[in-house]
Amino acid sequence: MQSKKLLIALFVCISLSSCKEKTERDDLEPLQTYVEPKDVYEFGFKLNDYIVKRDTIRKGDSFGVIMERNNVGYPKIFHIAEKAKESFNIRNLQVGKPYTLLCAKDSLQTPKCFIYQPSMEEYVVLNFQDSIHAYTSKKPITYVEKSATGVIDSNISETLEQLGLSPRLAYKMADEIYAWTIDFRRLQKGDRFKVIYTDKYIDDTIYTGVHNIKAAYFEHKNEPFYAFQFETDSIKHIRDYFNEEAKNLRRAFLKMPVQFSRISSRYNLNRRIAYYGYKVRPHKGTDFAAPVNTPIMATANGTVIESAYKGGNGNYVKIRHNATYSTQYLHMSKRKVKVGDFVKQGDIIGLVGMTGNTGGPHVCYRFWKNGAQVDPFREKLPEAEPISDALKGKYLNYIAPIKLQLDNILFEDQTIEIASKADLISAVK
Repeated sequence: MQSKKLLIALFVCISLSSCKEKTERDDLEPLQTYVEPKDVYEFGFKLNDYIVKRDTIRKGDSFGVIMERNNVGYPKIFHIAEKAKESFNIRNLQVGKPYTLLCAKDSLQTPKCFIYQPSMEEYVVLNFQDSIHAYTSKKPITYVEKSATGVIDSNISETLEQLGLSPRLAYKMADEIYAWTIDFRRLQKGDRFKVIYTDKYIDDTIYTGVHNIKAAYFEHKNEPFYAFQFETDSIKHIRDYFNEEAKNLRRAFLKMPVQFSRISSRYNLNRRIAYYGYKVRPHKGTDFAAPVNTPIMATANGTVIESAYKGGNGNYVKIRHNATYSTQYLHMSKRKVKVGDFVKQGDIIGLVGMTGNTGGPHVCYRFWKNGAQVDPFREKLPEAEPISDALKGKYLNYIAPIKLQLDNILFEDQTIEIASKADLISAVK
């Protein structure tokens, strides 16, 4: 009897100890909770409501092929295409461009919406989940203002690379702002710069590069050069860069119509070519060699007066800039403008190609003055339009706070100097 009581007491102790350990363990272990998935929105749709399929247009793909691949029958495909054609031509799908299918959450995963992205910003929606309708829209764009400083050690590109900054800043400063003021091929060690610029983001997350330079300061050979961007024509949205005294920093024409190219053949009225038996065949243009599909820029503001394909010229564009000057751009692979379009300096008007009479990819740049073709490199080209007297006061008021902001941006050596002085004052105290 006594041994039976001992066994019962031992069992109770073991059970109590086990319960205590379990309670302590339960107190330590976190409770398992269900977390609701975060709502995700894109293209104006709540993606959580669909099965999302993403892909790119492949060779041989068409809207019909993509739909059939995703269990949509031909009668419905034809009906969608007919209803949507007034807003979007489904034949314009380009290989390599991304698309998204929003599909029903069922066993068939039936597509309800087709979204095509011709560019990073723009997208086309073909919505056929209820009624069929198509429309074009753009993703939200965010511009973030930033500033940067640097000191030249060898060249501007290497300096920006060392600072982790976009190389586009170098192009904008060298070709858009200071092209006629500072020779960036002859920068000196110790030259320095400050710049206020904006970066562009799509959907707050996709970085697409430097959008614009608001203001810059470049110190070359100890001489300061300020630059402030200002809109001089609110109707045509023409912007230019001016210094602190409202003087324009640019000429009316860019030096060349393509970036990062080389001159492969100059304007030469006495040119002789072996292929033609060394007969004199004047070359009244300047050839800039560049890879196929390199963007070609309008060298000045103007109106497109010709955009066509013609014989040896191939695809070409001609622009009238004013009563005195016109320019022409030959051998394009593709023209991007039509007759009557107003273009601004730097706008893309076509792509480098090999159409017409050409032995390699380049753009032949021709320059007219008073109806005669001339060599632009031997011409004293006019300066860009100055700020009108009516706008000068507005400009000076506009740049005053920006100049103050620019002046208050310190170079690294100035920051170190101020910090050292602060430490010295603190030590004296």
